[in-house]
Amino acid sequence: MQITAAVAPAKGEPLVVEPVELDDTLHGDQLLVKIVAVGVCGADIMRAKTGMGRSEFPIVLGHEGAGIVERVGEDVREFQVGDHVAISYASCGHCRQCLAGRPYACERSDELNFGGVDYYGGSRFTLNGQPVTSFFQQSSFGTYAKVQERNAVKVTKDVDVSLLGPLGCGLQTGAGTVMHILKPEVGSSMAVFGTGTVGDAAIMAAKAMHVAKIIAVDIFDTRLAEAKALGATDIINSKTVDDVPAMIQEMTDGGVDYAVVSAPANGLPEQAIRSTGILGHTAIIGGAAHADLSMMNDILVPARQVTGVLQGFSLPKLFIPQLIQLYQQGDFPFDKLVKFYDLKDVNQAFEDSLNGTTVKAILRMP
Repeated sequence: MQITAAVAPAKGEPLVVEPVELDDTLHGDQLLVKIVAVGVCGADIMRAKTGMGRSEFPIVLGHEGAGIVERVGEDVREFQVGDHVAISYASCGHCRQCLAGRPYACERSDELNFGGVDYYGGSRFTLNGQPVTSFFQQSSFGTYAKVQERNAVKVTKDVDVSLLGPLGCGLQTGAGTVMHILKPEVGSSMAVFGTGTVGDAAIMAAKAMHVAKIIAVDIFDTRLAEAKALGATDIINSKTVDDVPAMIQEMTDGGVDYAVVSAPANGLPEQAIRSTGILGHTAIIGGAAHADLSMMNDILVPARQVTGVLQGFSLPKLFIPQLIQLYQQGDFPFDKLVKFYDLKDVNQAFEDSLNGTTVKAILRMP
């Protein structure tokens, strides 16, 4: 079937919105979803701009899709036509980690999410007769997506489905890091380094768990203001402070109990660890290996703990409905992060996300 999609033609080149062919033949466990809207995540932007990952160009990106089920495979039992769904990360369901209830650590995660091929092999897209690679087993930067039953989540129809895509990656990652890993005590303290979607989700989760002091650290004043509105009690622009850990240590009389690093770059893991106190726990999202191992004494001597995080250790089919319930109660107001763009404005959405003028861009389908 012919769909409209935003295609990344080559590394560093602008995306092009154009017709592509989607092989809409469904295997037994697959759904065809009419995409209503899709979040723009840093992984989409970095893949397009830097070529990060294994899959080849051209590629249809998008891994925070939300929409309406249009067809189901013959073995699908959980969904029916007309259901609203959010789409999350892919996992195999058969490896040791999946069988142990840890699909976020699936042994085939890199292959299935970044490998560019369909779960069953081959390519699901063609453009002018040539194959186009896919992303996260969904490629939701298009009007339709073919997804596995495993990585679709049925959501309530009481909330606008166009809001819900970011719950499938960025929002569940940030919130899950706090709720599933750090599990802060009431009245504790936390520093969040980086206040994009993931960091702000961590801030909202910390507030919902009654963390008393939440310090947001970023280089964009606009994002820091948004973080303050969402629950941060203090903000620090790290461009204007020479020693952020020292400042946090002073503000908290010995360091925060917990720290979250939303992007392990520019020395942020090291700053976060040094901002915690004795027995402090730092969660580093998406790449703990980037931390400088020469600072091991800074971790061991005060008995600090560091955890690398994948997808917030979240089980999407359970956690996304929980986050929606918190949103409906007013305790997880992620709609305040959102700015909508038409699909044709995808390149502007990318740029606004990079320069800090938009926290969470969502593309609406034509």
